[in-house]
Amino acid sequence: MMATKSELTQQLGVVAGFEDPRVDLEQYRTPPGVAAHLVHTADLQGDIEGRTVLDLGCGTGMLALAAALRGPAEVVGVDIDPGPLSTARENEQRVGTASGVSWVRGDVTAGGLSPDGPVTVITNPPFGAQTGNEHADRAFLETTAQVAEVSYSVHNAGSSEFVESFAADEGGTVTHGYAAEFDMPRSFDFHQQDRRTVDVELFRIDWT
Repeated sequence: MMATKSELTQQLGVVAGFEDPRVDLEQYRTPPGVAAHLVHTADLQGDIEGRTVLDLGCGTGMLALAAALRGPAEVVGVDIDPGPLSTARENEQRVGTASGVSWVRGDVTAGGLSPDGPVTVITNPPFGAQTGNEHADRAFLETTAQVAEVSYSVHNAGSSEFVESFAADEGGTVTHGYAAEFDMPRSFDFHQQDRRTVDVELFRIDWT
């Protein structure tokens, strides 16, 4: 019997975040509730079970592990930073998923990924919030468009026009959009508050 969204959130509560987050990669732990909402929605759409699920920029594995709890054919988590990948492997043991996850070090934006299909991409890319790194999520969407039949991605609030335009240019269609909130603890020296809430948007894109 499939776990409820609430039960999935609880299962993901043990997933550890970044020990030494890098500001240039905008490394933040995806909140368990947001991950559960994204993967639960994807599962209800038939986009998880029996499919290859690819987590681009997987970090410490929150989205990949959520997907692994929902009966995929396989899950692959890709990240450029080896530190979070090590934590992701530890998190896999904590969560105790029935489906294993392949953790791969690689540059998502370099292309060259060729997973076996049908492929669902899930990703919480860098938003491009830092000066000089604007629209960092575009590169993740470019790779997504190359490999996915369907994707679920997290973006800054107010990104719908950009995401819809990009998808249309690549032959895709945004079929669903959801608002959510990130409860983010203080992670970097320039943060002035111990915690803050960031509004985000989740999009489902059909690339077929």
